Amino acid sequence: MSMLEWIAQAALLLLLLALIPFAWRLERRIATLREAGGGLRDGAEGIAQATEAAEAALARLRATAEGTGRMVAERVATAEKLRDDLAFLVERSEVLADRLDALVREARPLAEPATAAAQAAGRSARSEAERELLRALKGLR
Repeated sequence: MSMLEWIAQAALLLLLLALIPFAWRLERRIATLREAGGGLRDGAEGIAQATEAAEAALARLRATAEGTGRMVAERVATAEKLRDDLAFLVERSEVLADRLDALVREARPLAEPATAAAQAAGRSARSEAERELLRALKGLR
């Protein structure tokens, strides 16, 4: 072997010796990444499970919303029928109230003389009752 070959081999040996610590560090980092990769796999599986649970909850929520929507529609239909019935009754009661008011207005002029006579009779009856009470009180003294 020539001197040039010995120098080249020595340089190669020095480079290999310098490369060993870098390779050792690289191996440690790769091991750390592999361990973290397992954690990432677990995290990805957890996310997948959470996604499935969320989709199931969303399906249940949709079913509940549809059921509630149908129930509200039924109640609205019932309320509309009741509203129509109530509107009919209100219209009819207004007509009857107007008729009753007209009849009362027609009857008032006829009732006024009778009312005046009843009031006068009531006054005389009261006066007579008051007189009897005064006599009774005087008799007790």
